[in-house]
Amino acid sequence: MRALTFLARRFVAGDDVTDAIDAVRALNAEGLKVTLDNLGEDSRDQAQALAAAEENLSMLRRIAESGVDANISLKLTQLGLAFDERLAKDSLLRIVEEAERCKNFVRIDMEGSQWTQKTLDLFYSLHDRHPGVGIVLQASLRRTEADVKDAVARGARVRLCKGAYKEAVSVAFSDRKEVDANYDACARLLAKAPAPAIATHDDARITAALKAFDAAGLARSDYELQMLYGIRSKRARELRAQGRIVRIYVPYGTHWLPYFYRRIRERKENLLFVLRNFFE
Repeated sequence: MRALTFLARRFVAGDDVTDAIDAVRALNAEGLKVTLDNLGEDSRDQAQALAAAEENLSMLRRIAESGVDANISLKLTQLGLAFDERLAKDSLLRIVEEAERCKNFVRIDMEGSQWTQKTLDLFYSLHDRHPGVGIVLQASLRRTEADVKDAVARGARVRLCKGAYKEAVSVAFSDRKEVDANYDACARLLAKAPAPAIATHDDARITAALKAFDAAGLARSDYELQMLYGIRSKRARELRAQGRIVRIYVPYGTHWLPYFYRRIRERKENLLFVLRNFFE
């Protein structure tokens, strides 16, 4: 427990939104943009889900009041998707409308594969009327290339990540090389999407995506490279110095223990990756 608390101080920007805004200011001062995420998944009842919605609304207002350069990400199970889809949709709509009022943007995170279709259904139910909302797709899932093609056809804004969840081989690639190949294929497709976001710390994947974007004629201002708070910070600064748009995913909140435990439990290599970057 003490060791995890030590790690959390490096990779989580404090317990509350005030701490998070301070972290955003520091990153903005280096030319880095930010996505803020209030830690927490799997709300168990209506009160918890509504409280999570209020935190996201407060986050948007604090961003607007402070003038920092940040948008937000959220998970639908935090808004109650697991037990009340209508509640989750109503809360998401409130948050998206507040983001529009604040001239901001909301990204819906992708969770385990059992939530993929419901997350996409809810996203697309709002997308046409509310373009200020985006989605995350995971290259580890076998279905993702088709989902990326659909997103491109619909003009959706996509963040492409590898995916951190341990999944059955029937729905996900089990070999790292297969995941990498799918990531590269999906990145090439995203060259035709609006404002694609490439979320990875893997230099080979970054290089492949940049090559695809250059080949498609995209300007450096047309896409984003995204990394996690506290991970490969030096590399993020190098990319920014090249004139790339770099956005850092900054989590905050008191639910950091389940956040770390879940990642370590799902994939043991996640802990090794965190430890390597701690000594960067």
